[in-house]
Amino acid sequence: MTSPNFTVRSVQAFCYRYPLSTPVVTSFGRMLDRPTVFVRVEDADGNAGWGEVWSNFPSTGAEHRARLVNEVLAPAVSGFAVGEPSQVFEKLTQGTSVLALQCGEPGPFAQAIAGIDLAIWDLHARRRKTALWKLLGGARQTIRVYASGINPTGSRQMAEAALARGHRALKLKIGFEPAADRANLASLRDLVGNGMLAADANQGWSIDQALEIAPGLAEFNLAWLEEPIRADRPWQEWQALGKRAGVPLAAGENIASRDGFKQAISDDTLCVVQPDIAKWGGLTECSAIARNIIKSGKTFCPHYLGGGIGLLASAHLLAGVGEDGLLEVDSNDNPLRDRFCGPVVDVRDGAVTLSDDPGLGVEPDLASIEQYRTA
Repeated sequence: MTSPNFTVRSVQAFCYRYPLSTPVVTSFGRMLDRPTVFVRVEDADGNAGWGEVWSNFPSTGAEHRARLVNEVLAPAVSGFAVGEPSQVFEKLTQGTSVLALQCGEPGPFAQAIAGIDLAIWDLHARRRKTALWKLLGGARQTIRVYASGINPTGSRQMAEAALARGHRALKLKIGFEPAADRANLASLRDLVGNGMLAADANQGWSIDQALEIAPGLAEFNLAWLEEPIRADRPWQEWQALGKRAGVPLAAGENIASRDGFKQAISDDTLCVVQPDIAKWGGLTECSAIARNIIKSGKTFCPHYLGGGIGLLASAHLLAGVGEDGLLEVDSNDNPLRDRFCGPVVDVRDGAVTLSDDPGLGVEPDLASIEQYRTA
């Protein structure tokens, strides 16, 4: 069934920052606030759709990405007649490819385009009066989730709070002092019992360090070890680690090409693959990639650590492609997430249930977060 054509009237990005009382800590840096760039696309009939741009790093990156949307990409798509959502993605990607290369910023351009793509898909589903997860082919609206972003300090308290909110699965940030990492893993394994426990090293180790440390983590019965080495290391290093790690490996949030994902699912090195729809590809690319991940026999778990609209879109993708992957839900305080992620805020026995409302099923009240707006 061909969707009704619509014409893009306007595209606008809104940038916000929520200050954190406790920084989010990774092996490569600290986040002192939670940035969010929401995108609103309106058609000529007055309908609107919402998306979000990945903007966690660098610390000044959110405002830059908002300006890319408002000053570079919005004029390029204003007045464009849309038949299918993918046409906007292709137009913006092809139309800015030389510019992104010239300024050395393929990442920020890809992230900004991904945010617009999410908004176009939301608008497309709303015009069809269909929930996005249904439009993507989903048959069930309940998905499993896990609590992510658990810091190396105060990790047990964060995990206890997540379990009290309804979570049954946890992911801890590691890649720091090995003894402290092991102590935290032991504490969380004790806390979650036989439930799911994963660990994320955030690209923190060299291949030699990973080969030394990873096998010793097998005793914690990890669901996966995420990005133990840099995402751009030669695939031969990933393959060597996959054979000797003794724990399942996961990656994908820093893969930013079709060929990259093709390689990631080409052999048995990775068990879990984690594209981030707000960082690269949007739904146009990542919906097909998610299905290919599942066809390859691997688990699709969307990566996400940002505001509520991108999280909700990730939930719709997971529900849309089905299977048994889990949605990543950040454990850190963030009203920019909780106020806009709809039913994802309501975790019950480790799962959330999406609504049947058209599109993403939310109407963001940006006035409620005006105090946090920066651009």
